[in-house]
Amino acid sequence: MLAFIQTGGVFMWPLLACSILALAIILERFWTLRRSGVAPKGLLSDVMARLRDDRMTIEYIRSMQAKTGLASIFAAGLLNSKHGRDAMKESVQEAASHVIHELERFMNTLGTIAAISPLLGLLGTVVGMIKVFSVLMESGAGNTALLAGGISEALLTTAAGLGVAIPALIFHRFFSRRIDELVVTMEQQSTKLVDALHGDRDKTGVAQ
Repeated sequence: MLAFIQTGGVFMWPLLACSILALAIILERFWTLRRSGVAPKGLLSDVMARLRDDRMTIEYIRSMQAKTGLASIFAAGLLNSKHGRDAMKESVQEAASHVIHELERFMNTLGTIAAISPLLGLLGTVVGMIKVFSVLMESGAGNTALLAGGISEALLTTAAGLGVAIPALIFHRFFSRRIDELVVTMEQQSTKLVDALHGDRDKTGVAQ
């Protein structure tokens, strides 16, 4: 592995750093963007059952507030439900903006890696070809060892750049789609909660 990097030249080191960072982000996003952690399926049903049975307590709301994702959005809405529909919707939207910001964390970094890795590879290719032509100018075509070294450096950096960029781009698109799906789900669930609390009848059921 070290010999492969050394053969590729100095531009292999930033590409190696990009690959390690991209892998770390991908693993972290897989864990963070789990549907069960962000928008559990049974959460709305549990909240509605507690409201219906008059079992909603401030302690339960505080426990949701300490969590991430949809639970924290519900907690913000429930804590402000007694102030009316508009106040509840505003608090829900504010909490949702924080949740979405957390969901999108590191996505710009992953997209940047996908964009700059081919450019780094291309830069390494250009440098490698410059070395090849320099050898041709100084020694002619007879020095095959130096020619082969320059060509190898050019090809390896191109391959490494694409090897880092392609997975980074694939997972960037994948996670972006998952975030969109989670946001839509949370929006739908939050709307149902607001409508349930401030529909035709005002019945919060929150025990203070």
